[in-house]
Amino acid sequence: MLPVEHNDPVNAKILAVSEDKVEGFVREPFEEIANRSGVSVEVVMARIAAMLRAGTIRRVRQTLLATNLAEGALVAWKVPDDNIDAAFDWMFQRDPFSGHVVLRSTDTVSAGSDYKLWTTLKVPQGFSLQTHCELLVKKVGAERFRLMPAKGIFTLGVGHVRRKTIEPGSKADHPAKMIPVQRVKLSEHEWNVLLALKREFAPEEIKPSPWSARANQAGVSLEEFCRVAEDLNARKIVGRFSTFLEHVKPSVGGVRVTRFNALFHWAVPPGREIETGGEVGRHHILTHCYWREAGPEFKNVNIMAVAHGTDKQLLLDHKSTIDRHLQAREIPFSYTNVFWGGRSEIKPSEISPRVYQEWLSEQ
Repeated sequence: MLPVEHNDPVNAKILAVSEDKVEGFVREPFEEIANRSGVSVEVVMARIAAMLRAGTIRRVRQTLLATNLAEGALVAWKVPDDNIDAAFDWMFQRDPFSGHVVLRSTDTVSAGSDYKLWTTLKVPQGFSLQTHCELLVKKVGAERFRLMPAKGIFTLGVGHVRRKTIEPGSKADHPAKMIPVQRVKLSEHEWNVLLALKREFAPEEIKPSPWSARANQAGVSLEEFCRVAEDLNARKIVGRFSTFLEHVKPSVGGVRVTRFNALFHWAVPPGREIETGGEVGRHHILTHCYWREAGPEFKNVNIMAVAHGTDKQLLLDHKSTIDRHLQAREIPFSYTNVFWGGRSEIKPSEISPRVYQEWLSEQ
């Protein structure tokens, strides 16, 4: 039986690449992982399939920069405490457009700490985030919500395995560049290829030329499938080919990838968001960094970042180091906080207009 824990030495070499280092669309993604990890492609495919079957890896898929394809936002929900678990379940189980569903808390009572349910939300172009949230308010009994669309993206990745050894203060030589959020329209033909491209891989699909079967599903030749995928990649619609670890729950062997999920907040002066996001986003520990306007409920926070780890104090040390770096760059912040993740479920948000229309008709 093959080892399936993320900390097995061979698996760790594979995951250090496969989590978030294969950028864009690649015709032979498993060969790319093999070449970059130094592990043979046969072993790479066997190990990824084994970890996927065991649940160590929760999904293997081609990611998309869905912020360019659909209206998206982080949403904070204020829900009565006696209803919050039911609201969590509804969002996760019955709303395919809510992706990450997380219960968050702060170490002290502070701005926005009564917003305990947090979700990511995407609705296809032509539909409204506000209207969708108003529908969810009725479904889950929320008292209010705060929509926080991304105005810019500085960091977006996972890489939990390689981040385990990162020391506070470790950062890139240059500030992170902001990826602007720009809407892109697709033809029916492009949607057809995209929906086949983004579907999760089953263990038996972890094999050479993985896109051949997807081309068949889309009803196009492999060459046409790859041509469209490469065009979507050039238009900044395709993200990475990624293996996503189960980083919330322990593995079958009781091993955890991470234990703590920290959402960092900073409120910086208007006009300095891009500069600040670049300085925050260059820190290697962060898996996400965005410019989002959180509003007065959160003391006008406008820069948010996410870090994961097994040691809460170490994550706080990373946060303190980032704070000192901002001060050294003479970037003031009027407010900062940490929202800690608790119960959490993660799924990709659906972005198909057809699927959205079908779902809406059933509500």
